[in-house]
Amino acid sequence: MEIRGIDYGKLFLAPMAGVCDVGFREQAVKFGADVTVTEMLSARAMAHNPKKTMNMIVTSPLEKVVVAQVFGHEEEYIKRAIESDMLKKFTSFDINMGCPAPKIVKNGEGGALMGDIKTARKIIEECRKATDKPLSVKFRKGYKTENYLDFGRMCEDAGADYVTFHARTVEQGYSGQADYEAIANLKAKLKIKVVGNGDVVDEKSYAQMLATGVDAVMIGRGALGQPWIFAKLKGKSIEGVDKYEVVAQHIQALREHYDEGWIKLYIRKHLLWYTKGLSLSAKLRNTLATCEDIDMCLELLKDAFIDENCFV
Repeated sequence: MEIRGIDYGKLFLAPMAGVCDVGFREQAVKFGADVTVTEMLSARAMAHNPKKTMNMIVTSPLEKVVVAQVFGHEEEYIKRAIESDMLKKFTSFDINMGCPAPKIVKNGEGGALMGDIKTARKIIEECRKATDKPLSVKFRKGYKTENYLDFGRMCEDAGADYVTFHARTVEQGYSGQADYEAIANLKAKLKIKVVGNGDVVDEKSYAQMLATGVDAVMIGRGALGQPWIFAKLKGKSIEGVDKYEVVAQHIQALREHYDEGWIKLYIRKHLLWYTKGLSLSAKLRNTLATCEDIDMCLELLKDAFIDENCFV
């Protein structure tokens, strides 16, 4: 997928809040992710608490096409965010208009903007004026009613270069199944590029998503604990990939930017995802879930992976 002379490739890592740190994104790129996206960046927070945002926009030299995803409901703040020097290094910008998190929706942000198409249009138009870089919008099937076709056409008319469509409603959150028929319908109706998102977890679901006609595919939960999914989807062999080395490299990347106290709290969920499917003892799982010593947890993981001959 090419946008404004930039090759975006075919596979995106989704912007999962509290998940897509620089270490995880780096591993995804190593295994073949063509595009990575930051966690959601609050436009208002960038204006009032830039230090917090600075911790969220750390990137790896391995990331070639990296997108900054911004959210908010006030066009002036989002425009200022996109124009800021803080985001100057990013390849392009994405506006989140699909997040279903209650605290986001309650503020009229994320998925709530699908119910306020007039404000959504203003935001996109102002952002389009603010940058010559590629601009995209991520949205869902609808907020209280399904209006994804009208919303997609609005994004196109307002100046978006492409859209990412997660084919669930805001109310569904992450339950139920993504509606691939809706994705195909949207792709058929728009002239701009469409990235499909939802339920791609293996080669079969990837083929089903591609059959909708989308220009690229975004992988979210399917990458948790297995960033090598991108290699699999590209038909590359992952035989012999050492899970322990993946975890160790992930943590090392974090240690280059963050303090140990923050990492040991943050990394716990990733440790559990990396060990999903292993027959670990309840005691070991509890140790990982309450990680107080990262190096000790790594040693325990190394032993556990060896015991289970844990190569991919």
